[in-house]
Amino acid sequence: MCCVIRGMGVYTPDGVVDIDDIRSWQQPGDGHPAPKLEALRARCDEHPDSFVWLGLFEPTKDELDMITRVFDLPHLQVEDAGNPRQRAKFDFDDQGHGLAVLKVLDYYEPSSDVSTGQIAVFVGAWFVITVRYGLVGDLKGLRQRLESSPNLRQMGPISVLYAVFDKVVDEYIAVSEEVTIDVEELEQAVFQPGSRVEHADRIYRLKRENVEIRRAVEPLVSIAHQLMQEDLIWIPAPSAPYFRDIGEHVMRVHDSVEGTDSLLLTMLMAATSLQDLQQNKDMRKISAWVAIAAVPTAVAGIYGMNFDNLPGLHDPIGYPILLGVTGTACLLIYRAFRRSGWL
Repeated sequence: MCCVIRGMGVYTPDGVVDIDDIRSWQQPGDGHPAPKLEALRARCDEHPDSFVWLGLFEPTKDELDMITRVFDLPHLQVEDAGNPRQRAKFDFDDQGHGLAVLKVLDYYEPSSDVSTGQIAVFVGAWFVITVRYGLVGDLKGLRQRLESSPNLRQMGPISVLYAVFDKVVDEYIAVSEEVTIDVEELEQAVFQPGSRVEHADRIYRLKRENVEIRRAVEPLVSIAHQLMQEDLIWIPAPSAPYFRDIGEHVMRVHDSVEGTDSLLLTMLMAATSLQDLQQNKDMRKISAWVAIAAVPTAVAGIYGMNFDNLPGLHDPIGYPILLGVTGTACLLIYRAFRRSGWL
């Protein structure tokens, strides 16, 4: 069990209470971690207004079952937290105890890909448990932020939820801005004069990346409206402005995702139309040259037959006249196609 714990601390308004190094739990003969986790409750009782933050990384079912027993977590919420493909959600009671599941995003610059992870946050009366899946969403910086901010620690366990939520949404903004830059670059390439490159595949890939952002943000729109209106009674009044700011950021990302999706759809239609237009131009050029080539082909076909009484066949100047007539006909046809815009 100890290998899955990535961080742990007891936090009070006055500071951080030292606890045993969790790496020592991995030593042989050190015992099962459950009694040590249960002892954390006593540590919190010794320090008024303190709480425990336990961070887990990709726990197994048995490890989650042990955490469920120690912290008396609802089984349905534990199942949601243990599912890496769980939809983002907020499930809290009037006391502010419950579960938040958030999708974590990261932008990979070399390939312009969006990576997705998941963080679940359990909030109780004296504890916070974070369960992380995926390589993105490291919370080490948040622990340092909490340790150095008395204002956050005074908020109690909900301070961790705020810090995690704030970090996740900031990543949404950063990833959304990177995708927007990619879309702007692609837009210039699509409408560049004389461009013959097919952009449908790249547009589709960007739509897939935008869908990843949408899947993370869309379930949070409802909670964002409630945060902006300060309608959630489980959020303490001093904390409401902080959460309202997060709600505004969620709506900002949501609006950006909607605008990007509409723009990509328009670009896909435009790129398809431009491709069809270019193919139509190419077909007209091919048809025009075929029509021009039909004249000498027809003349060669007629005079190539085994007839002796063809016009000018025995005349010394018949051949030059025939070439002149053929060339003039081709030139007139070429001129007509040029005037019509086919060539």
